[in-house]
Amino acid sequence: MIRAVFLDMDGTLISFRTHRIADSVFDSLSRLKKNGIRLFIATGRGKDGLGVLNGFPFDGYITLNGQFCFTGEKVIYENTISKESLQILLEEIRKDPVPVGFQLRDYRIFNFRNALVDEIHEITKNDDAPAGDITGIENQNVYQCMVFADAEREKELMKKLPDCHSARWYHTFFDLSPKGGTKVTGMDQFLAYYGIEKKDTLAVGDGGNDLEMILHAGHGCAMKNSSEELLKHSEYVCSDVDDEGVSDCFRHYGLL
Repeated sequence: MIRAVFLDMDGTLISFRTHRIADSVFDSLSRLKKNGIRLFIATGRGKDGLGVLNGFPFDGYITLNGQFCFTGEKVIYENTISKESLQILLEEIRKDPVPVGFQLRDYRIFNFRNALVDEIHEITKNDDAPAGDITGIENQNVYQCMVFADAEREKELMKKLPDCHSARWYHTFFDLSPKGGTKVTGMDQFLAYYGIEKKDTLAVGDGGNDLEMILHAGHGCAMKNSSEELLKHSEYVCSDVDDEGVSDCFRHYGLL
């Protein structure tokens, strides 16, 4: 019996075409909520990117790929990148500059922006954070960094950042997070908080940063528009995000 559902946002709940959640999907979520099923957001976005949820009363929010997890009233878990790792990252991007968005609890700031950052904002309508002075950023609580580098440079950087984790859902950048904080960590935090067993969970996503969550849940569903890796490992593939895929998923599992 599914008692809890963990939902990615971009490409899962939110269409890359309309940049919103379909009214019919909100209706489906309301029906699950009315039937006592716990609903959780599991996203790479920070708190500042949740406005598109229109105030829907989810039971919990796994944000920044698991680094900051909270209910409407309480912080459940938080995890920040170490000062040492931030110093290494800063040194690397001084030698060979690339745009990096440093995510603090309530906002993000870039060292600089270019066409790659603007391209992502056109896709998500959520990445318009400004560039500014990042002096002393290593002394602040940074939960995640959005690093615009290719896969080869990501690999080289990660060798120098052993206490960090990387995840990528788009080819131009990766999310750099402290090791130990992932969407899976957030799932486990909320399952313990609400007293729900892992076997009674459903996870739904579309990107590389959803793979661990899909594999960890009792049931894992990938959107039709998902990455090949996710499609390969999912239990069920639902319809596209623009074809009410989440509602299709819920129907498949007998939740609607």
